[in-house]
Amino acid sequence: MISREFLKYLETIINTSISSYEPLRGGDISEVFLLKTSSHNLVIKINDVKAFPSLFDKEKEGLEAIKASNTIRVPEVIKTGAFNNYAFIILEYLEQKKSQLSFWEAFGEQLARMHRTTHSRFGFKSSNYIGSLFQQNNYCDTAISFYLSQRLIPQFELAVTKGFQFKNKEVFFKELEHLIPLESPSLIHGDLWSGNYLITTNSTPCLIDPSVSFFHREMDIAMMHLFGGFSPMLFESYNHYFPLQDDWQKRLDIWQIYYLLVHLNIFGSSYYRSVDVIIKKYT
Repeated sequence: MISREFLKYLETIINTSISSYEPLRGGDISEVFLLKTSSHNLVIKINDVKAFPSLFDKEKEGLEAIKASNTIRVPEVIKTGAFNNYAFIILEYLEQKKSQLSFWEAFGEQLARMHRTTHSRFGFKSSNYIGSLFQQNNYCDTAISFYLSQRLIPQFELAVTKGFQFKNKEVFFKELEHLIPLESPSLIHGDLWSGNYLITTNSTPCLIDPSVSFFHREMDIAMMHLFGGFSPMLFESYNHYFPLQDDWQKRLDIWQIYYLLVHLNIFGSSYYRSVDVIIKKYT
């Protein structure tokens, strides 16, 4: 529920009256609502202001980075802020449609173009979040140094504090040095599962809820294969515009282990075996 006082405050921000609101299916950690006005609709995401510091400011940064690439659509950010104990982000509302063949082809092309957006180093201008977990983005000169120091090691350390133990992870880290192919950093979404894209008017692809960085593009590809929800036509289109390096399919699990660790740390032990299997495969 949104209090009447909060609604009045929101009306001053968007400079129009809110006729009604209703809950939307959305993220795991925030409440999401559709705000209806006489002229247009908006989306608001709300969370405890102390629970996840700067969460929505980081989301705004990610959306703006993708928008600046001029490659794939993202919802316009109207406003981020705080009211009493609530942090919020107000976004453009985009009506969703059913997919057509043209959608998957366009999605593949536009994702490839986004991944061609590059940077001199691996990382991002600020840290952000992956789900409810803090995600470091300190700049590194190599993909392996970024992957270990900013992704895997922090998640393994967190998992250990939760009581999970892993044999041979140092050997696994060493093996990764020989497995990650050389590529320039790509602008990646960072959490590209099927819940983080929309199909909008004219079958236009749209990305939401980013966890961006400039990193190896196979990271996005691996996440897209982890839980499914993407047509093979997307990957055919992607490979036409920006072919993946040989044996990319064989490397999916070395990227997926990061997302499995994130799920282990958020949701618990049901993901432990999947992590352990990948470590054993390479040690």
